[in-house]
Amino acid sequence: MEQANQKENGGKPRNFLEKVKENTEDEIQILGTFVRLGVVIWSGFIITLNYVNLPMIEKGQSGGDITFVASVFTGALATFGLTTSNHKSNSKSSDPKKKDEE
Repeated sequence: MEQANQKENGGKPRNFLEKVKENTEDEIQILGTFVRLGVVIWSGFIITLNYVNLPMIEKGQSGGDITFVASVFTGALATFGLTTSNHKSNSKSSDPKKKDEE
């Protein structure tokens, strides 16, 4: 089989890097988008399971630590340009630029 590949390529064996170079930039971007989307779906599912009580799954007293999964979720969302924020509107602002504008 390898000899057949060598004959097709002018006697040179094809290595992994040559195969990767054949992929166009668009194909790599599409694959990257699907991988990031898969990470968002996976981490969102794990976070959701932490808050949903299912009769077949018993949780310990602590309920589990989802800090790592939450950080992966936030990072994956950031690659799509989305941010998660928990801003509370306060009349007192700690940002000096906002104080100057008021």
